[in-house]
Amino acid sequence: MPRPRSTQVSLEDTPFYHCVSRTVRRAFLCGIDDYSGQSFEHRREWVEDRLLMLTSVFAIDIAAYAVMSNHLHIVLRIDLETAQSWSSIDVVNQWHQLFKGTLLTQKFANGGSIEAYELETLNDTIVEYRRRLMDISWFMRSLNEPIARQANKEDKCTGRFWEGRFKSQALLDEAAVLACMAYVDLNPIRAKMATTPEQSDFTSIQRRIKAVIKGEQPIELLPFLGNERQPMPKGLMFELQDYLELVDDTGRVIRDNKRGAIKAGTSNILNRLNIPLANWLKVTNEFKYLFKGPVGTLEELTRYSGHMDKQRVANSGTCQYWPD
Repeated sequence: MPRPRSTQVSLEDTPFYHCVSRTVRRAFLCGIDDYSGQSFEHRREWVEDRLLMLTSVFAIDIAAYAVMSNHLHIVLRIDLETAQSWSSIDVVNQWHQLFKGTLLTQKFANGGSIEAYELETLNDTIVEYRRRLMDISWFMRSLNEPIARQANKEDKCTGRFWEGRFKSQALLDEAAVLACMAYVDLNPIRAKMATTPEQSDFTSIQRRIKAVIKGEQPIELLPFLGNERQPMPKGLMFELQDYLELVDDTGRVIRDNKRGAIKAGTSNILNRLNIPLANWLKVTNEFKYLFKGPVGTLEELTRYSGHMDKQRVANSGTCQYWPD
């Protein structure tokens, strides 16, 4: 029986998770329906705009995303530190950007006087809002439900637009995060929707490339910070240029089927993480087939399974792809 999403998240083990939502029925999320010839390309912008807007509301960062024809990939990071740093009024104001809240929270946000008998209820509500603002399920709900309503209105129909449950998997180490990000960023190339990362519309890799041309990083995405280990702002512990070159070279392998297409000078990240090239090519090309649950070394999978009260260590057979 499927487990609730709340029982699959362990911040003790990792803040990084890979989420996938798929549409039901034949109507496309985006793209062009080969049967009817109708184009739904404009819906890509709906999804991307909503996704990036939510990063300013939730204590959740986006590391990678790709909007495909009938599904959506997101690699996200739960930002516990930010959620805990918000004051009570911060939490209420963040929540009210998406939801009306209660009469009590509206009075509090407007500077109204809170009676002593109302204080306990208000505090309990703020505790719940704070929890929701770093909850993957609430994030995905806030993304998917408005898109479903908008698509149903356009299609002049009712009923489910998305599958009932989005898929979520824990990424337990740097290698898992890196491989999953590259897998997500390369989705359009594998699907032959684009030939290069910079041509991959409505993806995080295209957004990063456009920003780096200006010497910047996208403010909506989790930034690359480099390899330093000293205290620093939140971000990905890789060099941005190394990642972009690695994804570009990996895309050439996928597109042209040339095993030697990854240049020695662009494999810095793989060398640092001790990931053999053959393993890297396999996991970034077959990620969804290899990993049906959490991703990491055997030690990390065992620890995660223990924290989740699982009797069986999932994906233990795939540990051969990760360094010991």
